[in-house]
Amino acid sequence: MPKIADIQETPNPNAVKFILKEPVSYGTSHSFKNSDSAKGDKLATALFDLGDVVSVFYMDKMITVEKTDEAEWDEILPVIAVPIREAESVKSSNGNGNNRSSAQAVGGAIAAAAADDPKLVQINELLDERIRPYLAGDGGWLEIVALEDHVLRIRYEGACGSCPSSLTGTLMAIENMIRDEIDPEVEVVAI
Repeated sequence: MPKIADIQETPNPNAVKFILKEPVSYGTSHSFKNSDSAKGDKLATALFDLGDVVSVFYMDKMITVEKTDEAEWDEILPVIAVPIREAESVKSSNGNGNNRSSAQAVGGAIAAAAADDPKLVQINELLDERIRPYLAGDGGWLEIVALEDHVLRIRYEGACGSCPSSLTGTLMAIENMIRDEIDPEVEVVAI
């Protein structure tokens, strides 16, 4: 059972980030935009079943929960904490939780490794080094959906999924960084 080490505000006023003492996944992100998409996932389903939950994102030792506009954090935080504490932590092959699998390359890096496009690999490395850690610090993440011609399609996850600043400033910063360092013709589009 993961114990909650900390609860942090995010730039999105409707999302909070729970920092856990034990991981709920290793290197894989899990994002659910509604209760229908959470079917089959015990943790996300339990959170949506509480009501007032709009989205759930979790990865490693972090869970981000977004609430409805009407709900008040003071009222729902204690309720949300219950299924998080009851969630099962993942165990490594040696049983002590310290041995990460080959899936430790997170985000779109797994897809990039399987891709033949060296530009996509470069973009993922840049995102892993300079963007994703900051998004994770705010309870969010980003995945690459596709790179076609010179259009990079990305999807924000967690707190970033509905945060106005991710769709403006962060998106422009990512595009400028990729243009400056990898390809001056790339256009970045959030979907």
